[in-house]
Amino acid sequence: MSATFGFRDVDPREKPGLVRGVFDRVASRYDLMNDVMSAGVHRLWKDATAARLNPQPGETIIDCAGGTGDMARRFADLARRARDRRGGEDARILVVDYNAEMIAAGRARGLEPEIDWAVGDAQRLPLPDACANAYVISFGIRNVTDIPAALREARRVLKPGGRFLCLEFSRPPAPALARLYDAYSFKVIPFMGERIAGDRESYQYLVESIRRFPDQKTFQGMIEAAGFSRAGYTNFTGGVAALHHGWAA
Repeated sequence: MSATFGFRDVDPREKPGLVRGVFDRVASRYDLMNDVMSAGVHRLWKDATAARLNPQPGETIIDCAGGTGDMARRFADLARRARDRRGGEDARILVVDYNAEMIAAGRARGLEPEIDWAVGDAQRLPLPDACANAYVISFGIRNVTDIPAALREARRVLKPGGRFLCLEFSRPPAPALARLYDAYSFKVIPFMGERIAGDRESYQYLVESIRRFPDQKTFQGMIEAAGFSRAGYTNFTGGVAALHHGWAA
């Protein structure tokens, strides 16, 4: 059995180190590159994801592959507003990321009382069963070595009725948009990575990893196979990204 690393098939034991190397190199400019590559549209996708999650006071939310914490801060802000309106305890948001450099970059932006940080593996979360009200993973699951294992782990840590959300790059169903997106991805994004972050290779991998990720329907089936009910998805920007969701039965 092999794992994917961009367009390469590699030994599954190699992939974590290869992915860690990519994010070690891009951590300091990760958020800047997201803005440049998407012309800021990724912020709209993330805002929509946070609104769909609808964080509430007192909830425990796992932000898996949470990197620099931009999603966690959105969750904390929404939960804080809800608490100020009607009372209750602070939400607890746990950012878990495999890459210590990404966690360090997030912590350097400032610490917030609702957010805790941990280095951990999406396939083996350092958490007990049924401990969270919600689990979110944004632009991270395609970097996992064993995606079905990560989905089963998400199901394990959710309480009954817990919400699962996964924001990830996907496949535009319209052929014209798909061709345009391919041209932009393979010609422009690695060039931007070289000029802005000084690292063409890492951004070439990121583009390739998107193309190796399952399409929307296939990934929905994987979510259902992991034990989630009412799985579905919403396309953003014509399917350039998709927000997948499910419920822990």
